[in-house]
Amino acid sequence: MGKKQRIRALSLCLLRRGQEILVHEAYDSAKQQGFARPLGGGIDFGETSAEAAIREIKEELGANITDVTLLGTVENIFVYEGEPGHEIVFVYDGRFVDQSLYETEQLTAVEGKRQFTAVWRSPEALLSGPHPLVPRELWNLI
Repeated sequence: MGKKQRIRALSLCLLRRGQEILVHEAYDSAKQQGFARPLGGGIDFGETSAEAAIREIKEELGANITDVTLLGTVENIFVYEGEPGHEIVFVYDGRFVDQSLYETEQLTAVEGKRQFTAVWRSPEALLSGPHPLVPRELWNLI
């Protein structure tokens, strides 16, 4: 018997610089396709989705955010690296406390032991570029 599939609860935060959104760009080698996703992650047991958004940004970027406001919730059913996934995603708007973070084109982020880069992308780039925004339902909240 294989691994039991579960629905994962996530909290993502839309950090904006004008019209641009801070995203992590990644690549699905099974689909041979890139994608972009706002920063955030799983909600821990006993933690609210807002607390998770604040914690995830702090863990990933070492930065504090404020004005965290729920924009909505989306359900995301997808396949990544050939494996099915299912998420309930709480989507928040927020802004950095440290205004200097808006002045840099990319930020170094950490998730566990993995380091990655977060970049500012325009809506046009996220619609037609090599890394489209996911989950697609985010467009209904932007």
